[in-house]
Amino acid sequence: MNLFLQVESYRFGSIDYIVFLGMILLSTGTGIYFGCFKKNKKSVEDAEPTLPTTTSTTTTSSMEARKHDFGSEKMSEYLLGSRQLKVFPVAMSLIASYVSGVTILGTTSEIYNFGTQYWFIAIAIILQGIAVSYIYIPVFATLQVGSSYEYLEMRFHSVIRSIASFMFILDEILFLPFVVYVPAIALNQVSGINLHVISAVIVIVCVFYTFVGGIKAVVHTDAWQTLVMFLSVLAVAALGTYYANGLDKLFGDAAKGGRLIFSNTNPSPYVRHTVWSVLIGGFSYWTSFNAVNQTMVQRYMSLPSLKQARASMAIFTIGVAAFVSVCCYVGLLIFERYQDCDPLSAGLITHDDQLLPLYVVQSVGHIPGMAGLFIAGIFGAALSSLSVVLNSTSLVILEDIVRGCFKMRPSERASTVLVKTSIIVLGVVALSLVLVLEQLSGILSICTSMTAIAAGTTFGLFTLGMLVPWANNIGTAVGGIAGALLAGWISFGTQITIAAGGLNSQKLPVSVESCAVNVTLPDSIWVDEEQVFPLYRLSYHWINPIGVATVIVVGAIVSLFTKPTELKSLDPDLISPVLHSCLPKECFVGRNHHAQAQTNLLNGQS
Repeated sequence: MNLFLQVESYRFGSIDYIVFLGMILLSTGTGIYFGCFKKNKKSVEDAEPTLPTTTSTTTTSSMEARKHDFGSEKMSEYLLGSRQLKVFPVAMSLIASYVSGVTILGTTSEIYNFGTQYWFIAIAIILQGIAVSYIYIPVFATLQVGSSYEYLEMRFHSVIRSIASFMFILDEILFLPFVVYVPAIALNQVSGINLHVISAVIVIVCVFYTFVGGIKAVVHTDAWQTLVMFLSVLAVAALGTYYANGLDKLFGDAAKGGRLIFSNTNPSPYVRHTVWSVLIGGFSYWTSFNAVNQTMVQRYMSLPSLKQARASMAIFTIGVAAFVSVCCYVGLLIFERYQDCDPLSAGLITHDDQLLPLYVVQSVGHIPGMAGLFIAGIFGAALSSLSVVLNSTSLVILEDIVRGCFKMRPSERASTVLVKTSIIVLGVVALSLVLVLEQLSGILSICTSMTAIAAGTTFGLFTLGMLVPWANNIGTAVGGIAGALLAGWISFGTQITIAAGGLNSQKLPVSVESCAVNVTLPDSIWVDEEQVFPLYRLSYHWINPIGVATVIVVGAIVSLFTKPTELKSLDPDLISPVLHSCLPKECFVGRNHHAQAQTNLLNGQS
């Protein structure tokens, strides 16, 4: 029986359905538990005192801005868990914030098609974890922000905050359909259930437990969903290794097929994966997302102290680096199995992202429950990523748009209605955009480009504020516009060039020698890339760091020529602590006296 018939005849068994439905019921039950039964029991004695910091220039309005209770304790409980969540569940939720079905399926196909040089992304992840923990998180923890974009108003101007907030909302809306569509396709392949039905189930389950339970339901559901996700990929990796007849054969076949690449130091920025592009580009991209994106900062701020926020970041960094490494390893397993019959060329699949589901079905699908566990992992990754987006975006709509941009102060009831309505509306939008995604084949590259532009530009604004003390409003605005335009120009120009066939594919060679049916590889068409504008030929790894660097450099230079910020009057809490030793002593005058007075008050001294 050929491979195609094996795939066509495979369907979920009863055990697969039990495993899969168990994951859905557990997600729903978690939302009900934290929304209806598990209430906050924080008491005054349990609360960790927070010493507000100020400077001689701090005003009453700035002190009010640091309370951040979203208008009521109830909303603070719903959106931030009253800042009393635990380290491990938050760390698991941080992992879920980033790792989705797109990550799992995309990483494995990247290794299969382009080799193991991409594995260096694990080193970039570790480096960004250190940078985020010591440069960015301390600023947010000191300011006690609820939304990361509040910082931009404190440091610069409310207009910059509003623009960044709207960029975030647009970014997340464009991301929503991919989170739903990818696992829906995977489940459709092995179960035969209508794709639209699957998409609806994903959205309804996720909206329900996010709506009912708030951030506590999101964090605790994310925690076990992340474990299921990790367990499913580990199980596939372990069983795949067993059926591959050992590591020696696995790595031997990978080397023979040209996939074992770890030392490509080619200085050309046009090569897809090199040591430099993966390390520099990967570090910039991961830091852009994890340092200042609201989906991450909201979880840092749900913990009671900086120490615990750093601990959760450490667990996140190690966990994600390990998880991505396992996905890279599974990519080698896929190549070992299909080294003599490329599934895409043979017509077994229509897109590279279907490689892993195909591999699971054909390698371990005969084991009862394994396919169900794998799909549950992909499905859990989708639910966790979607819930994080719904929760964080609803917070930004309340805090940054309604309260920040429009200066409205809704009541507790109005805030609750607004946040929960936002969650429902976003769910409907996600489901609607899935229908659009099906019809527009080029939408993936467009949306990916737009999200990359938003992430890089926003990260550049925050970095400019925290690491360039003299940066001012004009410089920041000009730098942000320049960075967005340059990154957008490169990104969209590249996509148009690829669509027009102006770039050569850098995929490594595949074989169809052992396919069960006669397959002929299509003739590769070579084009002269020298005729293409140089920026359009860049590896995608360089787009983010170019955008970030442009924001910082242009913003810093323009600030110097347009009345730079007076350093002596600067609030040091707005600058990363790694630069505090470089600030003038006048910044700290009055701050130490205020902190000592607060300490004496807490100690009962007069």
